[in-house]
Amino acid sequence: MDKSSVVLITGASSGMGKAASMELARTGAIVVMLCRNKERGEKALQEVRTSSKNNSVELMLCDLGSLKSVRDFCVEFKSKYQRLNVLINNAGVILPGYHQTADGYELQFGVNHLGHFLLTNELLSLLLAAAPARIITVASGAHKIGKIHFKDVNLKKNYTAWCAYAQSKLANILFTYELAERLKGTGVTVNCLHPGAVATSMGVNRDTGFGTLITRMLRPFFQTSEKGSETAVYLAMSQDIEGISGKYFYRKRSVPSSKRSYDIIAAKKLWDLSEKMVQP
Repeated sequence: MDKSSVVLITGASSGMGKAASMELARTGAIVVMLCRNKERGEKALQEVRTSSKNNSVELMLCDLGSLKSVRDFCVEFKSKYQRLNVLINNAGVILPGYHQTADGYELQFGVNHLGHFLLTNELLSLLLAAAPARIITVASGAHKIGKIHFKDVNLKKNYTAWCAYAQSKLANILFTYELAERLKGTGVTVNCLHPGAVATSMGVNRDTGFGTLITRMLRPFFQTSEKGSETAVYLAMSQDIEGISGKYFYRKRSVPSSKRSYDIIAAKKLWDLSEKMVQP
């Protein structure tokens, strides 16, 4: 990765997003850290700049739970950059209790899938302009118990946090495979990954602090954010996977995902549904 490469990482204020930003900034690349919260984002930005000794690291703000915020961000990003070499869709949320996005969608499906679906499609022209370029989405092994509830995608009837999270992570993989198919021959590759069990603050409610103690107690049993970000960084940088697209990775290796994730009809159906849901 050279110094002219432009990398965009969502959810970059903490955890794997910050760790990946740090590693990629060390290559000298232009790294844009996309964060929801300005204060946390600025703190992370300073850490990354100081540690990497790279002043070409920038903070930009966007709430993936608001489709208007995603669109506004993309307009701003396109006004600053003419190309995008690597997009890492890393941001993720899992919260107890039923929550909705600004647009009234179930929060985990809205942030983990729809926000990234819209973001990726809005920035596709910049990725195509930079080809060979890479799109990487952080999924999860939780997708294996996931199912897309097409008749109740917002899970208003049978909601559990785990069911919602698993659905959103299966959606990440179906989206990856469908987009990889659509971008065949363009030089833009699309892959996803399972980072393993990582100690992050993803399950902490930032407003109430709920989940902080649980996360702290479980931390010794999980791998670090740096370790968890290794596969995403590998997919962003490695020459070994040049031209490889439409794969699911774990520990830097392509591995099979669940049977449901290879359902071509479901992938196309999800794409059509997602397009309708993100319409202004």
